[in-house]
Amino acid sequence: MSDILTPDICVIGAGSGGLTVAAAAAAFGVSVVLIEKGKMGGDCLNYGCVPSKALIAAAKTADAMRHADRFGIKAVEPEVNFGRVHDHVHGVIAAIAPNDSVERFTALGVEVIEAAGRFVDANTVEAGGKTIRARRFVVATGPSAFIPPLPGLAGTPSLTHETHLQETRQPQRLIVIGGGPIGMEMAQAHRRLGSEVVVLEGLKALGKDDPELAAIVLDRTRADGIDLREGAKVTRVEARGKAGVRVHVETAEGEEAVDGTHLLVAVGRTPNVNGLDLEKAGIVFDRKGIKVDGALRTTNRRVFAIGDVAGSLQFTHVAGYHAGLVVQTILFRLPGKPDISIIPWATYTDPELAHVGLTEAAAREKHRDVTVLRWPFAENDRAQAERKTAGLIKVTTDRKGRILGASIVGANAGELINLWALAVAKKMKIGDVRGFVPPYPTLGEVSKRAATSYYAPVTRSPWIRRVIAFLRRFG
Repeated sequence: MSDILTPDICVIGAGSGGLTVAAAAAAFGVSVVLIEKGKMGGDCLNYGCVPSKALIAAAKTADAMRHADRFGIKAVEPEVNFGRVHDHVHGVIAAIAPNDSVERFTALGVEVIEAAGRFVDANTVEAGGKTIRARRFVVATGPSAFIPPLPGLAGTPSLTHETHLQETRQPQRLIVIGGGPIGMEMAQAHRRLGSEVVVLEGLKALGKDDPELAAIVLDRTRADGIDLREGAKVTRVEARGKAGVRVHVETAEGEEAVDGTHLLVAVGRTPNVNGLDLEKAGIVFDRKGIKVDGALRTTNRRVFAIGDVAGSLQFTHVAGYHAGLVVQTILFRLPGKPDISIIPWATYTDPELAHVGLTEAAAREKHRDVTVLRWPFAENDRAQAERKTAGLIKVTTDRKGRILGASIVGANAGELINLWALAVAKKMKIGDVRGFVPPYPTLGEVSKRAATSYYAPVTRSPWIRRVIAFLRRFG
């Protein structure tokens, strides 16, 4: 006979979204059961955001050593100990892990079950020999790496974002299938750490971003020595024994084979729905994830789905955003509707690439009269001082000056986009950004200068100049 638990909320999945729901509900004294079959912290802590950024930090250090002569310091070729880099990456995970641990959440009053959970019926979940009959359920099981049905891939040793950071030996020649954010981030990091890298992208690398800004990133990765091949459709792969792997591609020039010692498959992620027995709970889902309404409810009104498994934008901060809305709905009966138009994103290449709101192309399609404001990093004093002048900000506004979106490529773009994310979320006008005072010298001044440029046509207005001339008569 299994134990029967009757909490207010049962959360399945202890990634970013699930942990946020559990912690917030527990803080209000609400009873919570949290189910996790894998590692606490989920994809972001253990395989994605945290370890990848730790690897990127190591790669940036190596790159800085190679180019120290820009500052009058002798440049050196770094001696990379890949095993020690691995230790650094996993040391970062270990430092953060206590925040997401079973012990911490137990101390918060959450009952944690370390086992797989599955629905028995519309009102019941079983996990670890226990039966959970909660008032509300939240499915937050996140994603797994998508493995495309390529001929030969199943029998070929390959890596994904979930496994490649377990490597303790440096790949000699890494082939990356996929030129999206994950593929380009990891390609550049491994190249800077000393690996030869080939990226194979069937269409256009970083194709979801502003093409003008993405081109600046891609030029930099090529300058780093990455062999980036766009329009290269992978047709099949094969193992070459101890020699590694061979990837066959079709290009505009014909067919060719690319050889490497390691293969990284980075073509996206797929929602984790298998094994949940969602059908037994009357929850509709497909390959894109669980179907939800505007309030993140599934077709079972007692069950919510948040984050990647809900088929939304695949970002950790979206899962956290969803979690806050669901807590609001469950605890206070205040329906929260997610607005993906306010969600920023960033790609942590060097230079970084970040965006929020409408792109220039989308703004022109949706609005009849659009103003595009631009300011280059080369015109920023801090960027000059740090030799980080490769970059550009683009801001789009409607005819009344309301901010529609912003895209930034350059140093710390992921930080700089925060101001514009607030502006888009609060429907600010460009004058609001023009009115803030950034400290000097900071990269943040590029935002101020872009906003100020909106008013440049006013300085040339004959009418304004006549007003000024008239006022001068009074001393």
